[in-house]
Amino acid sequence: MAVGAGVIVARPAAPATLSADAWQRFRRNRLALAGLVVVALLVVAAVGAPWLAPADPAKQSLIEKRARPGNKFLLGADEFGRDILSRVLFGSRVALLVGLLSVTIALGLGLFLGCLAGFAGSWIDVLIMRGVEILLAFPYLLLAIAVVSALGPGVLNTTIAVGIWGTPTVTRIVRGAVLAARSSEYVSAARALGASAGEVLRRHVLRNILPTVVVYSTLFMANAILVEAALSFLGLGVQPPTPSWGLMVSSGRDFLLVAPHIATIPGLAIMLAVLGFNLLGDGLRDALDPRLRGQV
Repeated sequence: MAVGAGVIVARPAAPATLSADAWQRFRRNRLALAGLVVVALLVVAAVGAPWLAPADPAKQSLIEKRARPGNKFLLGADEFGRDILSRVLFGSRVALLVGLLSVTIALGLGLFLGCLAGFAGSWIDVLIMRGVEILLAFPYLLLAIAVVSALGPGVLNTTIAVGIWGTPTVTRIVRGAVLAARSSEYVSAARALGASAGEVLRRHVLRNILPTVVVYSTLFMANAILVEAALSFLGLGVQPPTPSWGLMVSSGRDFLLVAPHIATIPGLAIMLAVLGFNLLGDGLRDALDPRLRGQV
């Protein structure tokens, strides 16, 4: 507490744990909370799509094709008379599925290669990083297109392509974090106390790079959704009749003048999903940054 002019003013107690401190800083960030709400709504839409969708997403009605938004079709109907709202809800499942699985692939490979390169060093580090630099030299979408072209279209192959596309960046981020942690005093102290390389890596290095990995995973989800939509838009990703936001935008571009809602509504869904994950990732980055601990 502080004393000034005869008045005792109690200062707010500092958070007891790092997680409590991070949550306090996160909830003060309104944009981060808005991103969390958008992501939560996206998860609810994906999980509850079979119950929330007003109609079968594959049911066609050529009599009502390109119907405007109204009472029967809240967001309108597409070129085959299918309910756009239902297809957007089911399309969120594809977006989240591809995003989560591709993040898992990228993190699995990136953590292994990044930890191996950063902790082992020597020629192993040189070999891994030269391969990473070769992959990073390709434009991100071109690399994903090349992988899908080799494997073939489909949800699984799209997921693998997006995961491979994200691996080089994860590897480089993890390697940098491992190199910084390896040269720290607490790692040197652990080694001096007789800790093995595996124990140092598991108990000290990985725990300290975890916030970096969490933040990048959230930001990578936004990129994964965007790449999946781009591949589906080009006809290399999810194939019809499976609902996919990118595929819906692609099929609706021919009707922009007569029925713009066919393409604009799934396009808005992509924009909101990407914006939500980006805002959430930025908020997590600010909340988990140890340099901001104790700041208001």
